[in-house]
This record gives sequence, structure tokens and C-alpha cells, in this order.
Amino acid sequence: MLTTRFVDGAPDWIDVGTSDIDGTASFYGGLFGWEFGPAGPDAGGYGFFRLAGRIVAGGMRTTPEQGPPAWTVYFQSSDADATAQSVRQARGSVVVPPVDVRELGRTALLADHAGVPFGIWEPALLKGIEVAGQVGALCWAELHTPDIARAAAFYRAALGWETSAVTFPGGVYTSVNPAGTGEDAMFGGLVSPADDPTEAESGRPHWLPYFAVGDTDAVVARAVELGGRVRLPATSLAGVGRLARLEDPYGARFAVLRGDPRQT
Repeated sequence: MLTTRFVDGAPDWIDVGTSDIDGTASFYGGLFGWEFGPAGPDAGGYGFFRLAGRIVAGGMRTTPEQGPPAWTVYFQSSDADATAQSVRQARGSVVVPPVDVRELGRTALLADHAGVPFGIWEPALLKGIEVAGQVGALCWAELHTPDIARAAAFYRAALGWETSAVTFPGGVYTSVNPAGTGEDAMFGGLVSPADDPTEAESGRPHWLPYFAVGDTDAVVARAVELGGRVRLPATSLAGVGRLARLEDPYGARFAVLRGDPRQT
């Protein structure tokens, strides 16, 4: 289960890069009740999304040269430099080398063997997001990649993940958890585009964050009203919950879920 009791290898931060940070803040504010504010005068335009006063995500304006608007998931590392080296050794790449973020922590932007970007956060004063697994916050992270076995091997070498097969009506799902934590600490999964045509259409492997909601159908309708796009309509999956996949007005993809992906 995704919580704020962070351990190495678990998601501890998430942010969105977008062409319009004001418009993005308006969209997620209307959808989840988030409030956006700057992280400080020397943060280069980076800011925090808060829900009831607690940080749930970060956000910033990005340029086309930095890539299309997208959400990036970060995983905890107690040594960002060592993790970056592990990523290199596992045949991934270091997009932005480890750098200190004032006194808050140390971060790096990396990419796996298939070129999928992700981040790492080595906490100092800022431990990570302040709420997870609750309505309006990150609750699951899913990697859509063409070679699950190779992805599992990469993240095992780079971040120490363990994988397990979860059987539910309709198929088998490959779930992931931090090293040594057991299946109770599952926070995400690996999915092949061959098993998920709605994600295969993107043409590239990617991480897909899920945010918990109280009413999936209502959130989907609200997203459309706010200018978002529905990529997968609200769908009920036995043993999982009711989910939908969406895209904000600027192209960043995410999913919403009412339920617990660990259920079987």
C-alpha cells in the first residue's frame, strides 16, 4: 500500500511538467481541490500542490525542448548518487545528474532501459509528499512497458524492487514492492501494452500515476467539463475497483481509482 512511511524504492514524490502551469493548477484545483503555490523565490517557478494544507504533488512550466507535458514519479533513495550509478550499470541513463535542492533534499532525473523517465528523491528537510493513498492523492503507480521481464530486472537492479504475480478475474498482474517489505507494501505494477490497448496507442512506454477518488464517474465528468480528455471511460474491475484513465488539457496523462489495487 502506498503511504507516506517512505522506504528506499517506494514512491515519495510526483510532479507535473506542463506548458501552462496556471491552467494546470486550475484544472487540478477543480478536479481534486488542490491549491497551487510557489515553492519559494529561488525555486525557478516550481511550486507545490496542496490538499487541505498538505503537499500532494509538485508542478512547473516546461518547454517543448524538455518534452511533452507529463507526470513524473519519484522514488526514495538514501543515496541519490549511488542510485544514479546503479541505473547506469543496469543500462539505464542519467538525464539530470543528482543535484541538491536547497536544504530540502537531493534529486535526479533518470530513465530506464526503455527510455522511460522517472525521478529519485533523497530526502533531507522535505521527506516527500505529505499525503498518499487517500482521496485526492497519489495511490498507485503503473509502468506500461513492452517487456515486463526486462523491466522487472532493471528496477530490481536499480532500485531493489521485488515483483509478484497477482491473479484476478481476467488475468495476472505483475505488482511491485520495495526490497524486503513484502506484498503488503505493493505500490504499483508493470503492464504490457499488448494487454492494454488504451495505453499502447501512446506509442511509447511510460509511467502512469493513479489518484484516489471517492466517485470515479463524477470525477470523469468533471474532468471533461474542465477541458480534460477521457482515454479509458470509468470501468469496474473485480477485485480492483472502479478506474478511469484521463488526460489533462495540456496532455499530461493520469488515472483515477476508487478502490484498492492490492485487492484480489
